[in-house]
Amino acid sequence: MKISKKIELLAPAGNFSKMKYAFFYGADAVYLGMPDFSLRTKINRFSEREIKKAIQYAHNLKKKIYVTINIYARNEHIFPIKKHLIFLRKIKVDGIIASDPGVISLVKKYLPGVDIHLSTQANTVNFEAVSFWKNLGIKRIILARELEISEIKEIKKKVPKMELEVFVHGAMCMSYSGRCLLSQWMSGRNANLGDCSQPCRWAYFEKQIGAEKKIKEMNFIDNQKKFEIKVEEDRHGTYFFNSYDLNLIEHLSELVDAGVDSFKIEGRAKSVYYLAITARAYRKVLCSLEKNFSQAKMKKEINDQKKELKKLVHRGYTEGFLLGGDPLINFFGKMEKSDWEFAGEVLGEKNGFNVLKVHNAVFLESEIEAITPQKNLKIKIEKILNENMEKVREAHGGHNGKYYFKFSRILPEMSLIIRKKPDNFT
Repeated sequence: MKISKKIELLAPAGNFSKMKYAFFYGADAVYLGMPDFSLRTKINRFSEREIKKAIQYAHNLKKKIYVTINIYARNEHIFPIKKHLIFLRKIKVDGIIASDPGVISLVKKYLPGVDIHLSTQANTVNFEAVSFWKNLGIKRIILARELEISEIKEIKKKVPKMELEVFVHGAMCMSYSGRCLLSQWMSGRNANLGDCSQPCRWAYFEKQIGAEKKIKEMNFIDNQKKFEIKVEEDRHGTYFFNSYDLNLIEHLSELVDAGVDSFKIEGRAKSVYYLAITARAYRKVLCSLEKNFSQAKMKKEINDQKKELKKLVHRGYTEGFLLGGDPLINFFGKMEKSDWEFAGEVLGEKNGFNVLKVHNAVFLESEIEAITPQKNLKIKIEKILNENMEKVREAHGGHNGKYYFKFSRILPEMSLIIRKKPDNFT
């Protein structure tokens, strides 16, 4: 299909470095936020000074920054949010992501004219709600993940001037659009203030008082006898709520046809490798749609990118509710294994060597590939030097040390290195 409008690719940015990789590998915009006002308190590394620096960097590239203030604010948060909004007004932020009506009111007061994007936390699932928010000045709705594609299409038809944003990739919360009290109830950590302990992903055991034998396998069925699941318990326990990860790489054309304006990738806590691979994969498929590739070429591009996405550590992939079926639940809590492992970042070039920040061990004889925005490159390691420029046979991460690698070709800065795991790797 031929795309008649520009579709935005929106990526997460947990810190400044991740933001740079997101842009380098194809994102049009990123979302980020300060820990106190964001739903990712543990992994956000942005201060106001860094947000200012990020906006300057993005605008030089003609890219956009959306700042998250998507907590459900308590009284104690109101004054700090006001101060933060006054700061953001000075540095020309492109948009604010919020869900709390009180916060939205403050944004309109202190940042007049700045686009407001309604967070998925607001549970927007029908066109009347979308129309309501439009009348209050909301520019974009980040739709709930539980919507089917037919519902998205109807919403756009009923409210055509509202921008719609949809999550296309990443982890999914089992609660209703993320509005969950499990964490606060079970661990005292409030998910709606960004401090979720993820009890949905914990292992659970069946407890029988006085029972000597542990049940290893059982079936559960609903009271209408329509839905039956087999639950197995091993030494790690079992997982009742653990969702597979969302992956809609095959359905971008349908989402474009439904009227979606922005494709959003989840994962502010993920590595630069995850960001690079996901941003590149969705950018390549989007470009194929924009160029109106033939069906055969389109299918090949999608299959190629599916293979790349499978190299990432993930919980298994699902299309969620998009097509109207039941989403997959990972009852075993297992992460899907990959034959490849993220090894390092290329920081630059010096005297014929690439400077590498090593994340996981790399050996002289390792089978490696280089990740670039265009494609993967098969390369070989010819020599490794440590920080003292001494020849070594292996390089290890964990101490922020730099190593110097002589590859079979010089790699551009911000390339990534992945290593093939040995056959006996577990």
